[in-house]
Amino acid sequence: IEKCNLEDGDGEGMKANGTVCNIQIQQRRNAFGRRTLPLLRSCSVGAYNRSVVVGLSAHHFRERSLRDKRRWSIQRALHLEALADSLGSVMDRISGLSDELLARILTFVPTKVAVSTSILSKRWEFLWTWVPKLEFVDNKYESYLAIKDFINKNLPLLKAPVIESFLLKCCSSFFQPEDITQWVATTVSRRIVELDIDCVYCWSGDPCLLLPSSLFTCESLVTLKLNGEMILLDVPRTISLPSLKTLHLGCVTYSKEDTFRLLLSYCPVLEDLVIRRSGHDNAKAIVVISPSLQRLTLPLDGGTSSSDEFVIVTPSLKYFNVEDYNGRHSYFVAHMRKVEEADITVDEYLEMVFESITSVKRLSLCVLFDFEERYMYHDGIFFSQLEHLKLGVSFDYWSKFLFRLLRDAPKLRVLKLYVYSGGRFKKYEPISWNNDPSAVPTCVLESLETFEFADYRGMQEERDFVSFIIKNACHLKSSTITPCTRMETCSSTDSSDD
Repeated sequence: IEKCNLEDGDGEGMKANGTVCNIQIQQRRNAFGRRTLPLLRSCSVGAYNRSVVVGLSAHHFRERSLRDKRRWSIQRALHLEALADSLGSVMDRISGLSDELLARILTFVPTKVAVSTSILSKRWEFLWTWVPKLEFVDNKYESYLAIKDFINKNLPLLKAPVIESFLLKCCSSFFQPEDITQWVATTVSRRIVELDIDCVYCWSGDPCLLLPSSLFTCESLVTLKLNGEMILLDVPRTISLPSLKTLHLGCVTYSKEDTFRLLLSYCPVLEDLVIRRSGHDNAKAIVVISPSLQRLTLPLDGGTSSSDEFVIVTPSLKYFNVEDYNGRHSYFVAHMRKVEEADITVDEYLEMVFESITSVKRLSLCVLFDFEERYMYHDGIFFSQLEHLKLGVSFDYWSKFLFRLLRDAPKLRVLKLYVYSGGRFKKYEPISWNNDPSAVPTCVLESLETFEFADYRGMQEERDFVSFIIKNACHLKSSTITPCTRMETCSSTDSSDD
């Protein structure tokens, strides 16, 4: 900078020979490197200095940004190279595996993913056809025509000698019953092990899906699951299912009243049975007679008629689950001397079920509606092996019923209690056994170790029972009381609060 008298940097009054100083920079490259900044011909020293600082700062950050980008590009390239090397190593290892082992690996992924591997290489093009497990799920995101065409074209071409599993879930009514029947026949010819047909959509017409007769003579079939009102279960005269261990029937339609009984009679090794009924299944009585059955589930959701009957003779049963929301069914249940666990949900009339499960060790009981004391269960029913009780009640004077259970279960160790609406409709009367030491059940004095009370509202009946347990449970190790979180409080439901 020549011919300039530089002052403090305020830039005012800078003159040279009485005229405004003209700043001329001939070689700005030396000052800014390769950065070229446009400068005003007439400016103050402060403005000039600021332009220099701004130029240097912008240049510095721009250069730093470029260096960072180059650094990250190099790191990313190295990462991708390492990833490619590792993938190459993995592919080399996979390539060394046999086709049989690769097909077994593909059984752990959905069929859609297994089929997509056909584009990897020529070796993988038809490898998925050796996969013995197939699942096809129709949903609103995929075209049912694409699934239908794929099954029609490729199911007969499968190379696996045995189809271990075939799952078909139809969420729409576009699948034709004759197509499903043909697919089931194809799987049976390949010695199917597990067959699951689930027609979950609402069917308003007559049942029309008739399963092939060859299914009922399939010696390799171990698991059969059928769900949907459109499925018509018609058992032929010749039937033999020597390997069937699991049978789930959900809302299917039976061709005759005795179809189910006939089917069950030809399953000599059956272990797990689930029966979910609809109101139009053509079966008036469900007869379950099976010496080998170990698990039985009967979810009766109200679609059945109160005149329906259930006959259950299962001497080897270990788990029993019944959900009866009707409360008027007729039961004949033979004593289950081997039952260890039971889940019971009923409206009332426990007596018919209780008599058959006295050997139970774990009992989950839910009683939904109020019933008189005489309908609980008669004297003489004794749960000598019961150790774990989970009780949910929704009626008044529930503590009387619970005390009865405690008295009849001398080995009880765990008690979990859920009271949904007890004491809300009737005036509570204090129970006499609360102050009578001789009336304390044996399990409370000798074996009870865990006590849980959920949905506690602090009403008088609840407080009395909790006080009774805390006072008399000599071996109690853990107690948990969870308060009710709903809007209703004890002050609005019980006028006898302290």
